[in-house]
Order: sequence, then C-alpha cells, then structure tokens
Amino acid sequence: SDQFPADGGEAVTTRNSVTQTLDAGLNLNWTIFEGFKVQTNYKRLQELKSVGELNTQLAVENFIADISAEYYNYVQQTLRMRNLRQALNLSRERLRIVEARYQIGSLSRLDLQQARVDFNADSSQLIQQYEVLHSSRILLNEMMGTGNVEQHFMAADTTISFDPMLSKPALYDNMMKVNTALLLTEKNKVLSELDLKTLQSQNYPYLRLNGGYGFTHYDYTKGNFDKQRTWGPTVGVTLGFTIFDGFNRSREQKNARIRIDNRELQVERQKLMLQSDFANMWLAYQNNIQLTNLEKESLENAQINYEIAMDRYKLGDLSGILLREAQVSLLQAEQRLLTAQYRTKLYEISLLQISGRIGEYLSAH
Repeated sequence: SDQFPADGGEAVTTRNSVTQTLDAGLNLNWTIFEGFKVQTNYKRLQELKSVGELNTQLAVENFIADISAEYYNYVQQTLRMRNLRQALNLSRERLRIVEARYQIGSLSRLDLQQARVDFNADSSQLIQQYEVLHSSRILLNEMMGTGNVEQHFMAADTTISFDPMLSKPALYDNMMKVNTALLLTEKNKVLSELDLKTLQSQNYPYLRLNGGYGFTHYDYTKGNFDKQRTWGPTVGVTLGFTIFDGFNRSREQKNARIRIDNRELQVERQKLMLQSDFANMWLAYQNNIQLTNLEKESLENAQINYEIAMDRYKLGDLSGILLREAQVSLLQAEQRLLTAQYRTKLYEISLLQISGRIGEYLSAH
C-alpha cells in the first residue's frame, strides 16, 4: 500500500500489509408515531376478539334451539305413543265385546273379522310409533353427547306448554339490540372502518427513534499500531413522509370506503330480514295458538262423541263401523292437537332465538 504525507513529502510504500477488521453491533428501532396505526391495530384486535365471541355465541344459540326443538319433538312423540296405546285399548275392548257377542250368535263373523282388522291396524301404528320415538331418543342422546345413544330416559314435561309472558314489543326491541347475527354484521362494518383508518395512517408522517451500540476491532501487520478498537452508542431520529406512491394510497382508501358502504348495506339488509322473519314468526305463533285452542275444543267434542258411540254400541244400537269412525275421529283430534302444540312451541323457540333470549329460555327450563 502507498501512503502520501500531507506536507507533500515522499510517498511511503508498505509491502505485504494486511488489515483484519471485526465489527459487532446492536441496533434498535422504535416507531414513535405512524399516523395512529398502532392504536387502530389494537382496536382492530379487540373487535376481532368480539367477533370470535359472537360467532361462538351464535353457535351456542343454534345448538340450544336445535336441542330444544328435538326435546319437544321427543315429548310430542311420547304423547303420540300414549294416544296410540289408548286407541289400542279401545280396539281391544271392542274386540272383546265382538267376540263375546259372536259366541252367543248376536254378531256375524264379518263383524268379528273387522274388529280384528282394526285391532291389528292400531297395533301396527303403535309399533311404527315406537320406532319414531326411538329415533328421536337416539338423536337427543347424540346431541347431548351422553356416550350411549340408546340410553333410555323420561322427558321432564308430560305436556307441551307455552310461555304466556311473551310480548311482541319486548321481543322486537330485544332483537334489534342484541340479535347475534345483527351484531356480527355491525362488527364487520366496524372492522372495515378500522381498515380505512389503518390506510389513512399513511397520510401522516412517521417518526422513528433509532438507537444502537457498536464495536469495531482492527488488527494491523504493519505500521505504528498493531491493534485499534472503537466502541460506543449511537442515537438518531428519523422523520419521514411518503410523497408519492403511484396513487396506491388513494386507490386503496377509495376501495376501503366502498367496502364500508357495502357493510352498511349488509347491516340494513340484515335488519330488514330480521324484521321480516320476526313478523312471520309472530303471526305464525299467534295463529298456532288459536289453532291449538280450536283443536282442544275439537278434542273435547270427539271424546264426548266417542263416549256416546260406545254407549250405543254396547246397547246394540250402533254398528261397529260407526264406532270405529268415532274412535278414529278421536285419535285424529288428539294427533292434530299435538301437531298444533308442537308447531306453536317451535315458533316460540324461534322467537326467543331471534330476540337473543334463547339462553334464558334454556336456563329457565
């Protein structure tokens, strides 16, 4: 290497000189200000946590509604089984009477055969109903995770009753305030607004604090010094601003505003859908309550009609065919009442679910 003195003297040439350098350092950067991006990201994480909680709540509400509906289906099928047993007992009594009269010759073999056919028909319905009830019990055990899907249990309810305290205004107000699906759409809108704020943070300058500590070691094979070491801290501040990025910021922020508008439309659409569903559910709920009351009256009349028919049949004043018609009418009235009660219960469950009260309903039961 050649070294030239500052006073213009003769150059000094050093042959075969080697310099070894070792550098080590630690640098830290801390963003002090970045257009409120840090605060916005923190809020976004909080909103994402709320979205996760709402999704969990929605899944729980759907599960409660499903298991409640299946439970009352099990109650309904249990009551249908009871009705069919009663119908079979009536057919058995009729068959006993016919056999006794056939023995003394007061009824023909045709009457006996018809009584047996009707008895077998009722027995067949009872067997089929047992299968339906068994399937409902298996499904309930599966939903409850009992471990044994064939586990037998008795329903706590022996009738299907309704909540007399349901209020349309209270349910509606609750729905518009705490409906989980609506809250989720509103949260999605908030997330879109926070996305826009994150993008808008690029419109501000950024300020960063830089700090570090360095160490440098030199080894010389020639010269007056064979070693040299330097160390010490460094501190600095960086202030920057993006002047032009090809209009990317403007385009991204415009798209973000469009997404916010779309989220707002989704919120309004969700509200309209909830209002429509609520109106239909409430109307169906009221209609099925009226239908239930009507079927109760029909059942009372069918019971009276059958009692009269049986009395006349025992006196020999009524044919077996007409008695069978009265018996079938009684069974049909019982089954129609159960159908109306079950449908009313389903709409009650749906109203409580859409209004965000399905959890209270389960705890109350």
